[in-house]
Amino acid sequence: MTGSGDDATRVVRRSRVTQERGEVIATRRAGAYQHLTLVAPGIAGHAAPGQLVAVAVGEGDQAPALRRLVLIHEVTPSGTYGGTVELVVHPRDAATAWLASRRPHDGVDVVGPVGRGFPLPVDSLPCVLVAEGRGSGPLLWLARILRARGCRVEMVLGAPSEDRLLGVIEARRRCDAAIVTTADGSAGQRGHLVDVLPEVLDRTGAAVVYACGSLPVLRATAAAAAERGVVSQLAIEGPPGCGIGVCLGCVVPITGTDDQTRLVRTCVEGPVLRGDRLRWDAFVDGHWRTPRDAVAVGSGPVGG
Repeated sequence: MTGSGDDATRVVRRSRVTQERGEVIATRRAGAYQHLTLVAPGIAGHAAPGQLVAVAVGEGDQAPALRRLVLIHEVTPSGTYGGTVELVVHPRDAATAWLASRRPHDGVDVVGPVGRGFPLPVDSLPCVLVAEGRGSGPLLWLARILRARGCRVEMVLGAPSEDRLLGVIEARRRCDAAIVTTADGSAGQRGHLVDVLPEVLDRTGAAVVYACGSLPVLRATAAAAAERGVVSQLAIEGPPGCGIGVCLGCVVPITGTDDQTRLVRTCVEGPVLRGDRLRWDAFVDGHWRTPRDAVAVGSGPVGG
């Protein structure tokens, strides 16, 4: 069964946003990544899969003005320490290395949950989840919710190498099936996850495909889904920004239900956006360009 546009999923509306001084209560290495758990009950109690937190990185006069937007790995709304938020960080630059170096009892200033999460299927539909690297975090959270709604869920996980995979064992527990790929063949099938995606979509008869990963992976996922009339919902983490839609540093062009192109903010109207509505022709050399026919910045009738 294939999706039928906006009828296939129901949009998760933006939830209440709070600012908290989250305390790190646990940290551990997960391959190439660092997994952090923060006590942040105001955020944990309102977050949904696909939403972000905007994290202040650094301290004192050396701290950058813009926050880092990080997809929430998962939350526990209540527990021994109160509500907790889990983040998975890849320390690739000074800002992410600072965040990854936080230790228990350190404080981290976070704003969230930011943006809109993954829309959930209206019916018990077959779903495919596409995860590149640490993008598997929010998708594993989503998988648990989809299975509870009666959906059949298959997942494709891919990375350059085994240390860049995340949550393979958990994917096999939470999903009906999981396929693993690595570019160097160190785990699972040798190759790229987008190479196996068409076969998975055809075999499962998926109605919705959800994806987290780099923009090239999201673009390929959107194309494979569109060729089959399948709805694609893509989580775009975005560059550093304010997290509240003011700086406009995270805008991407999208075609609304009125066929007008708008520049929407991934921290407000996103981070989850319909793959077939993104203006991929404006994604050039790894960056979004502003199409000449873009009419406004803001939500408008962007569709779900």
